[in-house]
Amino acid sequence: MDRKMEETMMFKAVGEEDVSAHDVLLKVYAALQEKGYDPINQMVGYLMSGDPVYITSHNQARAMIRKLERFELIEELVRTYLNAK
Repeated sequence: MDRKMEETMMFKAVGEEDVSAHDVLLKVYAALQEKGYDPINQMVGYLMSGDPVYITSHNQARAMIRKLERFELIEELVRTYLNAK
C-alpha cells in the first residue's frame, strides 16, 4: 500500500481559523464590558457551569468562547496568572 495513503490527513474547513484561548478571553471580556456586564462574574459563571447564557452574543463572543473547551480557558488563565508572578 502507498505510504502516503496510510498517513493521517488534516482537514480544515474554509474560514475556520485557529484562535488562542488568550485572544478569546480578551475578546469575550471586551464584549461583556461593552454590554455593561461584569466580565469577571460572567466568565466565572460560564467556566463553573458550562452554560453559555453567561456570555453575551455581542460581537460573536458566545460563539467564540464555545469553540474552546473550558479546560483550555482555565489552563490559559492559570498559565497567565503564574507567569505574571
